[in-house]
Amino acid sequence: MSVLETIKERLTGDPAVKLVSNDPALTAELLLLFRVMLADGLIKEEEVAMFKRICSDAFGLDPDHMDGVYQYLQDFAYEMTAKQATDLFRDQPLERRKLLLDHMIAIAEADADLDVNEVRVLHRTSDILGFDLKSG
Repeated sequence: MSVLETIKERLTGDPAVKLVSNDPALTAELLLLFRVMLADGLIKEEEVAMFKRICSDAFGLDPDHMDGVYQYLQDFAYEMTAKQATDLFRDQPLERRKLLLDHMIAIAEADADLDVNEVRVLHRTSDILGFDLKSG
């Protein structure tokens, strides 16, 4: 990042952080995606790569400039439980809820090792969102 870009960012704030902080549903979604990565106790490279791809493709967030977003999410995570984050999605359109679950599944499957704790997180989230993963 050039010196001018750094100064501008400090004066105007990080646009990625602004985008996330101004959208509670996006904040909740990112927290839930993090929760899937943490479910098995290990954050694997493949999961991080999938998370970055989702952030870029679905939300327009530059994966190389996410430090501020990570810090915001870390700070915000202390104030929002997974249940509260998921509850924000109950009123979201069906397609947005499906997309959240698809993203969570993509992260859980990214390392080709679907852990029982990841499955639990997916089932709990799908239930809250009104889906039934168990019936296939």
